[in-house]
Amino acid sequence: MSDNTTYTIGELSKDFDITPRSIRFYEEQGLLEPLRQGQSRIYHTKDKVRLKLILRGKRLGFSLAEISKLFELYDTNPNSAAQLQTMLQLTEQKRAVLEQQLNDIQMLMNELNDVEARCKEELNDLTRGVA
Repeated sequence: MSDNTTYTIGELSKDFDITPRSIRFYEEQGLLEPLRQGQSRIYHTKDKVRLKLILRGKRLGFSLAEISKLFELYDTNPNSAAQLQTMLQLTEQKRAVLEQQLNDIQMLMNELNDVEARCKEELNDLTRGVA
């Protein structure tokens, strides 16, 4: 792709399987800055890459504010150690949250297994006339 490649909002929404409204929302949040030609938005390769990063960041659990902060760091200095350090900190925080959620889910699964086993045992006792 060359830097002169342009995209419409419809093309980007189709490419990423999202609604044009979502793309406009990211624009309102300052994450995308398409050129305007009348009422039409003209997106370039940079916008497409940013949209891909926004969606990846969201999938990983990053907030739009966190994604915006990373974009700001990148815009200031594309080879910034600060950007990489921030990304590492955010990644560590997300990992800690996910590990806690995973532990919580495992505890709940164990409790459900116990309740299920007790219910089955009591049901077996009832159907055998033991109760």
